[in-house]
Amino acid sequence: MAQAESGRMPRQIGYIIGNEACERFSFYGMRNILVPFLISSVLLQYLPEAERAGMAKDVFHKFVIGVYFFPLLGGWLSDRFFGKYNTVLWFSLIYCAGHACLALFEDNINGFYTGLLLIALGSGGIKPLVVSFCGDQFDQTNKDKAKLVFDAFYWIINFGSFFASLFAPLLLRHFGPAVAFGVPGVLMFIATLIFWMGRHRYVNVPPSGPNPHSFLNVVKTALRERRDGEGNLGSILAWSGIALAAAMLLSWALSVQGWAGFWPQSLDFVITFCLALGVLIAFGGWGASLQLERARGLHPDAAVDGVRAVLRILIVFALVTPFWSLFDQKASTWIIQGNAMVIPHDQWWWPSWLIKEPAQMQALNPLLVMLLIPFNNLVLYPGLRRMGVTVTPLRRMGWGIAFSGVSWIIAGALQLWIDSGAQVSLAWQSLPYLLLTFGEVLVSATALEFAYSQAPHAMKGVIMAFWYLTSTFGSLWVLITNAGVRNPRFESVIASSGLSEPAFLMFFFAGFAFLAAVAFGLYARRYPMQDNYRIAT
Repeated sequence: MAQAESGRMPRQIGYIIGNEACERFSFYGMRNILVPFLISSVLLQYLPEAERAGMAKDVFHKFVIGVYFFPLLGGWLSDRFFGKYNTVLWFSLIYCAGHACLALFEDNINGFYTGLLLIALGSGGIKPLVVSFCGDQFDQTNKDKAKLVFDAFYWIINFGSFFASLFAPLLLRHFGPAVAFGVPGVLMFIATLIFWMGRHRYVNVPPSGPNPHSFLNVVKTALRERRDGEGNLGSILAWSGIALAAAMLLSWALSVQGWAGFWPQSLDFVITFCLALGVLIAFGGWGASLQLERARGLHPDAAVDGVRAVLRILIVFALVTPFWSLFDQKASTWIIQGNAMVIPHDQWWWPSWLIKEPAQMQALNPLLVMLLIPFNNLVLYPGLRRMGVTVTPLRRMGWGIAFSGVSWIIAGALQLWIDSGAQVSLAWQSLPYLLLTFGEVLVSATALEFAYSQAPHAMKGVIMAFWYLTSTFGSLWVLITNAGVRNPRFESVIASSGLSEPAFLMFFFAGFAFLAAVAFGLYARRYPMQDNYRIAT
């Protein structure tokens, strides 16, 4: 196993960052053209034209749910059996196969959706591991370099994303879906090759293997242990969560078989499964926190304290989920809004030679990230510190959620303008993109550093997987809302508001973000920060 260089920037970091740049081009190249492709493709021609945009949006967010659910699998396999390097390499090959399916089966719904599943599995499987693998290259002697690398890591992700967002829609427009989906596949192969080339230089922290003091084992002990004179409310809560989750899945199965009244038809398997997963995590975590001290003496104090730290982190993560429900809709709802706007080709300042599709506006997001990260680090944060304002990671994340809400207020105002019959320039979308991206930098770039530093060593892969699971629940809220607007009662509420459905939902999601920001701020005030970088050997 390679050793970290004391006090110096690890040389192997270049392979990891190079891999990530190409992988992000690959991922965002296909992701950012998915909705416009589906709307106009033969895959959805079985639907009336007016319903295709809604179905494309549903397919997109189900894909996002898969991408951010499978980190649970990747993190578990890495921590338990194969280690980060092997797990990343093998899932990357699955990822490449998924891209091949998209390029080959543009007119075959089963083949295309198989490709989306494989990409979700491959991308999700490596997602929690690359960042934590990058963190493994540091120890206590050079951990001061880690923040620079995490910021550079996030910057290079957006470098790849920028060019993907800019050129993938043009590839789709001029060369068709086979080429538009094929080019990202080639980039994913290059990403895998770059990662493999650094195999002899990496610090490879071995998998923990079976651990009697793992997170789940400590939780099970806490819930099973009985004490005289004390109740078992924690166990009751955990079992209630299991029963409720099982009842939800059973109700969905019965509704599929035609047993009306058991479960709303609009809540399909993906929605039901995610709701059941949320119930398990919420009730199980709540129950474990109430009885966790019962595990002391049966497990080392460090393991019990580690579980307590993870449970606190999960509350932080839960409060971030509304941010992702807003952020990920820039590739669905905002593209659909952009299609109703006018591209200002007649203006001298508009780059008509390059920007030809509304989907290309997504390139603003990574471009702004590359500008805002150095601006924040070199200007904004030092300026706030000179003013006596402590810029903690949790404060940054809370304000980021709030800024995302402001961006959707602006998007809603643009939608009202469109609904009035005015010819609205696509250039106006730049303003909500700026505000949303500023919120993203405060939330997501900070969370990379926060999640790694807060996770106990044996649980770093899994806790990173839980972080990415926040995006799964973010898209879940979108799917639930989309299902709700098809309900006649919800339709009547929207109609009574005097707003169009798109405008109503934009203001609804803005309010959702503001409520989450307040709750996040209240919890952050009492969160105890940890330092879990490994000790140099």
